Amino acid sequence: MNWQAVSFDWNQVRAFLATVEEGSLSAAARALGMTQPTLSRQVSALEADLGVTLFERGPRATRLTEAGARLLDHVRAMGEAANRVSLAASGQSQTIEGRVSITATHTFATYHLPRVLKRLRDIAPGIAVEIVASNDVRDLARREADIAIRHARPEQGELIAKLISETTAHLYAAPAYLDRMGRPASVEDLANHDVIGFDTIEQSVEMFQFVGAPVAEHNIKIATGSGTALLELLRLGLGITIMTRDTADLVPALERVLPSFQPIPVPIWLVTHRELHTSRRIRVVFDLLAEELAELPHPALPAIGPAG
Repeated sequence: MNWQAVSFDWNQVRAFLATVEEGSLSAAARALGMTQPTLSRQVSALEADLGVTLFERGPRATRLTEAGARLLDHVRAMGEAANRVSLAASGQSQTIEGRVSITATHTFATYHLPRVLKRLRDIAPGIAVEIVASNDVRDLARREADIAIRHARPEQGELIAKLISETTAHLYAAPAYLDRMGRPASVEDLANHDVIGFDTIEQSVEMFQFVGAPVAEHNIKIATGSGTALLELLRLGLGITIMTRDTADLVPALERVLPSFQPIPVPIWLVTHRELHTSRRIRVVFDLLAEELAELPHPALPAIGPAG
C-alpha cells in the first residue's frame, strides 16, 4: 500500500460525509456535536488536501459538485468500514463501565426507563446511560443507539431482537369530555367525535381507519408525535385517542371508551446489534431491561389539577 498517497484526515472525511447525509453544514455540525465554522474548516481542508472542490456553497444551500459526487461512494464505504471497526471494538469490551445509549419513545423514556436505571446504578455504577427519547426508529447498525425499545420486530439480520413483553391499546377519553360530547355506543359513533391523533393528521386517520374506526381528517383536532403530550391532551378532555393500557393507567381518571372495542396488541421488543451483544456493559443493560420490563407496572401519576 502506498501510505504516502493517503494525505487526508478521517475527521475531514467524516465532516464531508455528514454534510452530504444531513443536507447542510449547519445540520452536519449539529449531528457531529461541533460548531459550524469548525466543520466548515474541516471540509475546506479536505478539499485542499485532495485538490478538488466538493461543494458549491451558496447563501442558502450547499450543493455537491460533480467531483464530490464521484467520491461519495468511496467515502460512504469508508464510513461503513469505520463503523464496523467501532462495533467490533465495542463488542470486545469486557469492562462494566462506559457509555450505553438507549432509544425509546418519549412515554417509555419518561415513565418506565427511570426505575430501571435506578437499579442499574446499584448494579453497575460505572455505566453512563444516554437516553435518546424519540419516536423515530434509530439505526442501530450505524450506532445511532446501542439498544432500542421498539414496538415492531426489526428485519435486519445483523440485529438481535427479544420480545420482552406485550401490552394492548384501547380507546380512551377523559370523563369530562365524554360527559360533554356523549359516550360512543358503537365504533361508528366516533365519526361524530373529536380525536387526538398520533404523529401527523394523515397518519392518524390511516391508523384509526385501519382498526375500523370511521375517522376523517376533520375529526383530528390535534395531533402530536409525543406520547407524553398525548397523555396530557387526553387528560384535559380534548378528545378520544388510542393509547396503550400501561400509559393510560398513569391517569386513573381516564375512561376506556367502547369496552367492546377489540384490543390492539402492542409488542415490546428489545433490540441491539449482534456484535454489541458481546460487550459486557451492553449485555448488562440489555439483560436488566429485559428483566425489569417483562411486566410493565402501572403506577398512577399524582393529580395535578382537575381534568376537562
